[in-house]
Amino acid sequence: MSFSIRKGEIKDAKAILGLITELAVFEKEPDAVVITVEDLIKDGFGEAPRFKTFVAEENDGTIIGMALFYERYSTWKGKTIHLEDLMITASKRGIGAGKALYKEIMKYAFDNNYKRVSWEVLDWNTNAVRFYENTGATVFKEWKVAQMNSENLENFIHENI
Repeated sequence: MSFSIRKGEIKDAKAILGLITELAVFEKEPDAVVITVEDLIKDGFGEAPRFKTFVAEENDGTIIGMALFYERYSTWKGKTIHLEDLMITASKRGIGAGKALYKEIMKYAFDNNYKRVSWEVLDWNTNAVRFYENTGATVFKEWKVAQMNSENLENFIHENI
C-alpha cells in the first residue's frame, strides 16, 4: 500500500479544502464552496472542534483523500455519526484509499459505541451507491434530503415567504 490513513491535522486544512472543492466540481456544483482554510482550521482544529477528519496520505506526504464527519444525535438510536464527505482525488481512485478511509470511519464508530453512521449519496453516482451497498449499507430510496440555505432562512424568519 503506497498510502496510509491517519487523523487529519491542522497542517492538512489546505489539502482538505482542495479535496472539498474537487468534490464540488464532481458533484456539478463548482461554485458552491464558500468556506476557507481559516474556517476549516477554526471549526475543525480549534478548542471545540465541530468535525473530525481522517486523511489518506501517500508515502511522500501528499494528501490524496479525506473523510470529514461529525457527531449527531438520533431520537431513536442515540449518538450517531454523520459522514459529510468521503473524497479521493480523481487520479488516485481505484487504489483502495476510499475503502480504507470508509473502513476507518466505521471502525471509529464501532470502537466508540456510535449506534449508526449515516450520509447522503447522489442517485446518479452509481459507483458510490454500488460500493456502499456492497459493504452492507442501506441506501434508502424513499427518503429525501431537505435543506434551507441562508437566503431562504432570512426570508422565512422575516416572513417574506
